[in-house]
Amino acid sequence: MNPPDQLLNKFTLLENFGHSLKASSYCIQPKTSEEIYETFQLARKKGLSVSTRGGGRSYNDAALNGGGMMLDMSAMKRITEWDSTTGVVRCEPGVTLQKLWEQVLPDGWWPPVVSGTMFTTLGGCLSANIHGKNNFRMGPIGEHVLEFSAVLPTGAEITCSPKKNADLFYAMISGLGMLGVFTSIQLQMKKMHSGLIEVHAWPTRTVKEQLSLIEDNAPKYDYIVGWLDTITIGHGQIHAANYLPEGEDPDPQKTMRLENQNLPGRLFGVMPKSILHYFMTPFVNNLGWWGVNTAKYIASLRKHTFRQPHAAFHFLLDYVPDWERSAGRGGLIQYQSFLPKERALPAWTEMLTLAKKQGLPSYLGVTKRHRPDKFLLTHAVDGFSLALDFKVTAGNRAKLHKILQEYDRIVIANGGRFYFAKNSETSAETAKAFLGEETIAKYKKLKKRCDPNGLLESDLYRRIFGE
Repeated sequence: MNPPDQLLNKFTLLENFGHSLKASSYCIQPKTSEEIYETFQLARKKGLSVSTRGGGRSYNDAALNGGGMMLDMSAMKRITEWDSTTGVVRCEPGVTLQKLWEQVLPDGWWPPVVSGTMFTTLGGCLSANIHGKNNFRMGPIGEHVLEFSAVLPTGAEITCSPKKNADLFYAMISGLGMLGVFTSIQLQMKKMHSGLIEVHAWPTRTVKEQLSLIEDNAPKYDYIVGWLDTITIGHGQIHAANYLPEGEDPDPQKTMRLENQNLPGRLFGVMPKSILHYFMTPFVNNLGWWGVNTAKYIASLRKHTFRQPHAAFHFLLDYVPDWERSAGRGGLIQYQSFLPKERALPAWTEMLTLAKKQGLPSYLGVTKRHRPDKFLLTHAVDGFSLALDFKVTAGNRAKLHKILQEYDRIVIANGGRFYFAKNSETSAETAKAFLGEETIAKYKKLKKRCDPNGLLESDLYRRIFGE
């Protein structure tokens, strides 16, 4: 790392994953715990705030800190321990899910919870407490952390587990990186008997039918997820998947090889996927996406079962590099709400109808089944989540903000919750309404203890928890 004062020579412009938000920060790339603490000392000396950034895959301002300092954790990317007998791995926070699964799968293991992209870092995954298509069965990633170490702004280095410093364990996982900085993470992997997963796909005709089928079928599968046409409102498809049992795959060593997992770089073996987003751009509008959704639904009408590599099933967001840029200059935002199973249908019907009437329908809807967990800033409920993608333009930004504020009102009125890796429009008042004053008071008390000088801040923290 450069001498301290040289670190503040210039700002770097950073963006969220959807390219709809931007902020400039002094970027610093530490390689050790000592360098992280040096950054805290420099920040205090200069009167600046500090935040952390991993893969930059958040849809909102979680990894932005306008006018402050940004710890780019991508250089701390070592897998320091791997036990292929027990499936226990220890990693630095900059290790990506890609690097993790590529390490463990050839030995017959898989990360128990993954996001829709393999380019998230473990530090970011814990800060947001990510969930996957198996949340109803496996919970969020935090439930599979055996212990972690972190450095606090005070310089203290702590180790936390469900039994040691448990209050910080359940607060720092889900805590948005605002209590301390992860330096080492120990995780339990899940045993695999094949590099393939068996997928069952079938169509749904209405939102009600999709939620009912997800609810009824989730206990039968390891994973379940729904695609929802939010323009037509109702048409959709469910994908449910199970791991192959031991002995079902005639050649598991072959299917677990990395060359049989990686996503192809070309479409139909011809067109480089790296340029595909340019061809998608003309279709990212109401009419174009109606056509895409209609074609997808027609293609999904036949029920079918097939086997797919783990990476191909899980990391759909990585099929087309830079796909989010197809939304154009304004970028996109994602809105995700979590509703109790009894209230999801009326709430989402009202929300989707509102957006359609206003001429601002979502272009993509994804539904999942969830269960509660005991992390402090939890987003989970005994119910469902619906993630919606919206294109942002100079002409619709204000109108879109107003609609999403109304969405927040509907979600809160129906006992819902939100996920802080998404939802860039949620206000402090909304956060207080779903987290509750007791939870916020506990979080701020822990922050005062870990960060007495208030050095750790992000644009998200100021938006949600700012005084």
